[in-house]
Amino acid sequence: MTTIAVIGGTGKEGKGLALRWAHAGHSIIIGSRDAARAETAASELNDLLNKDAVRGLGNADAAQAAEVVVLSVPYEAHRATLEMIKDGAQGKVLIDVTAPLDPANKKKAYRVPEGSAGVAAQQFLGENVRVVSAFQNVSYTHLSNVEEDLGCDVLVCGNDKAAKQTVIALAKDAGMAAFNAGPIENSVVAEGLTAVLININIAFKIKNAGIHLTGVPR
Repeated sequence: MTTIAVIGGTGKEGKGLALRWAHAGHSIIIGSRDAARAETAASELNDLLNKDAVRGLGNADAAQAAEVVVLSVPYEAHRATLEMIKDGAQGKVLIDVTAPLDPANKKKAYRVPEGSAGVAAQQFLGENVRVVSAFQNVSYTHLSNVEEDLGCDVLVCGNDKAAKQTVIALAKDAGMAAFNAGPIENSVVAEGLTAVLININIAFKIKNAGIHLTGVPR
């Protein structure tokens, strides 16, 4: 089992991933700018799980204490949060869940200067951190029910093959099928799909549109 820090774990997406991984037996640390808020979120998850599998820490301490770091924050907080966890993430796998959206219109994808949030994270953190982009296209409404069959696939982008295999295994533990989608530069596609899915949700008055790959062996 792995110790996973979910930075931004007080938000809906981060909390959903944390819940699923804790249910699967992993040790989870919720990270937040406010350590007290992280502790509250951890207590809520432990109550749902009926076991003590989750604890809360400030962002920097959470990253330092983990084996795998998950970044699940709005794009507006992306750079500032990376600055907080840069030292603690060194030598580790960092999973970037960020999906940049236009601040003026959340139905539009935002063009990141570096190409994608995943690329920006890799450039900022340096080669000693193995950044993998994943989980942008999974609805938190699915994640919050650990008994639900998600039926949703995950695109995994990164430059380190072993790191991507780690993320694919963690996706499986959370009840999802994940697929190697190439280098970190391809993360722009998965990140942009989030805006597409938001528009589909609006059109059908739903909250849980996702993606499912066809023609692949399972």
